[in-house]
Amino acid sequence: MRRRQFIRRLGGAIAAPSVSLPRVVQAQSGLPVIGFINSASAKGYARPLSAFLGGLGESGYADGRNVNIEYRWGEGQYDRLPALLADLVARKVNVIAATSTPAALAARAAITTIPVVFTTSSDPVKIGLVTSLGRPGGNVTGVTQLNVEVLPKRLEIARELLPTATVVGLLINQHSSVARTLQQEAEAAAAKLGLQLKILHASTDAELDDAFKTLRQARGELLVIAADAFFTSKAEHLAALAIQNSIPAVYNYYEFAAAGGLVSYGGDIMDSYRLAGGYVGRILNDEKPADLPVQQVTKVELIVNLKTAKALGITVPVALLGRADEVIE
Repeated sequence: MRRRQFIRRLGGAIAAPSVSLPRVVQAQSGLPVIGFINSASAKGYARPLSAFLGGLGESGYADGRNVNIEYRWGEGQYDRLPALLADLVARKVNVIAATSTPAALAARAAITTIPVVFTTSSDPVKIGLVTSLGRPGGNVTGVTQLNVEVLPKRLEIARELLPTATVVGLLINQHSSVARTLQQEAEAAAAKLGLQLKILHASTDAELDDAFKTLRQARGELLVIAADAFFTSKAEHLAALAIQNSIPAVYNYYEFAAAGGLVSYGGDIMDSYRLAGGYVGRILNDEKPADLPVQQVTKVELIVNLKTAKALGITVPVALLGRADEVIE
């Protein structure tokens, strides 16, 4: 039941540039410039980037034809973001697409004159990106997937996969601005389900490896991975670790299940990037961020990888398969 083969191929065919265009080329072209910044690495973002470029195209823009894009990747090091943003400002970009929560918060704090379009998995009002969804005001607007809010549901799905489990791990990037909120919501949900929650922190490859070791030592039987750009860029590594350690894991984005993870459940990241690209194009067409209400992705995707289930020795409940938007076999 692979209903997105065309999209997947398109996403795989577009590689996210890691080197910006030479400034002399931009000066000669006279084209507007978009600054694209993300706190993670380009790996794992080909598919969302294709959606961003698609949304930009809906507003009449194509990279290299009538607009240039400067890409900046934080590589999971959030302390690099201010310098990367300062470089984009120095290059006099026309608009900034801050496509992760850390990048969006850094842009919100540092930039007051250049329009900023964000994507976030959090509530943008609660984390201070805007004062109102309908009237964002100022120079910032964007799109939210509200994946923080569906974290309790991921715990329910994990329990559905293994009803006898008593200990479940929650993997959080300790540097995330919503780490405390994620932990509190997960603790409340775990208590209702009768689960013991083991909090695990990771923001580097080595810490990811250590987190799985810690969970096994605590006799954890399930893992829920909190929404975070760093984790999205490490989807293949996380999926491999889950199989190696025989731990069923649930994440929020399609990339995880496609990379071999067991289940993903969360807001449609493709839709959010497409909408963000559309907003960037509209701003290049002289619309103001203050007049563009924050958009919310309402579609939530459930993806199940049966090949991984077999490798883990798990029988996925028929009811869960019936709710899936896609089953990878």
